[in-house]
Amino acid sequence: MGEYYLEILAFHIMAVLSWMAMLFYMPRLFVYHQEHKEKKDFTDVVKRQEYIIYKAIGFPAMLATIISGGVLIYINPSLLEQDWMLAKLFFLLLMVIYSFSLEYFRKILESDRCEKNGQFFRAYNEVPTLFSILIVTFVITKSIPLYFSIFITLFFSFIIYVILRKKV
Repeated sequence: MGEYYLEILAFHIMAVLSWMAMLFYMPRLFVYHQEHKEKKDFTDVVKRQEYIIYKAIGFPAMLATIISGGVLIYINPSLLEQDWMLAKLFFLLLMVIYSFSLEYFRKILESDRCEKNGQFFRAYNEVPTLFSILIVTFVITKSIPLYFSIFITLFFSFIIYVILRKKV
């Protein structure tokens, strides 16, 4: 299977891109959903979009990412001996949890029971960006640049704080 490593890696990267598209777009749909919830025709369309992007794109892409990543580790188990890979897997776990949280919010929005506002979802939309910056940095540098990681986390925490504090 090692002779297919690069092909599996290419598939893995494409799966990640598809999954990230859902992670970036779903909270934006939630913003529109909440800010126009009085317009039933509009929210009916958005509900359909939320369902399709999660069920047909996001969830399958997440599974493809996890499975192809698992195969890559199976082919090269020494990756698990590297600190940057363990850090990447930690943030991957957080992204999986975040992904399931989007499905949780999708179901609540679908039933018209969501108490969160558009500002919350604008702030929530920043989370996968932070995770992806950290993961890509770990993978490219094959290290855990501590000062960069702290800085970028604090920077995104500040952005989230500003979004949440903004008066609507």
